[in-house]
Amino acid sequence: MARRKTGNVLSEDVQEARKQIMVAAERVFQRYGVNKTTMDDIGREAGVSRPTVYRYFGDRDSLISAIIERRSRMLFDKARTYLQQYDAFSDKLVEGLIYLVDRGRRDPLIRILVSPEHMQMAERLVGASGLAARLTAEMWDPVIEQAMERGEIRRDLDKEKMAEWIAFVQFILVGRLDFDRPDDPQHREMLRDFVLPAFLPSAVPSAELKR
Repeated sequence: MARRKTGNVLSEDVQEARKQIMVAAERVFQRYGVNKTTMDDIGREAGVSRPTVYRYFGDRDSLISAIIERRSRMLFDKARTYLQQYDAFSDKLVEGLIYLVDRGRRDPLIRILVSPEHMQMAERLVGASGLAARLTAEMWDPVIEQAMERGEIRRDLDKEKMAEWIAFVQFILVGRLDFDRPDDPQHREMLRDFVLPAFLPSAVPSAELKR
């Protein structure tokens, strides 16, 4: 049975209504740009008033953060399926990072957020707020847990700090203008040489994990 809508516009289900507003906001952001888009613009696109938008999202930053979470989780679902083909943590980390960065750069909203003119806003929303680390932990915690159980990575590492480090690496790579070929072997070499060793037991040199 289809959900009833309030005022013939928004669903009575709060989560569904929030999603409808986010989808409308994504369209407007892509049309006008993040900085030039107002809550009035978003309300008109969603077919509701500005106060209605504020009722579901306290402010503009909250709305943008929610959109980032929504699009990130959509990407995570695809990434988890993709990583099922790899068994070793080393492969999952390297290939997973490349996959997430490549798909993230293709996402029109994420590309807007990581462009130079929006870096200050992106830092406020996903950096200082801790959102980036929380989302990264959501994606990578199961992979890290399995790797720890197998003895593939150090057990003395703090998982929260590991998520912060991976988030930092992802953020840098998404913003790199030269990361336009996910099949470039130099990307994998860089990750294996400078990112992977931070996780490995001291007895396992990273060179042994190169292919």
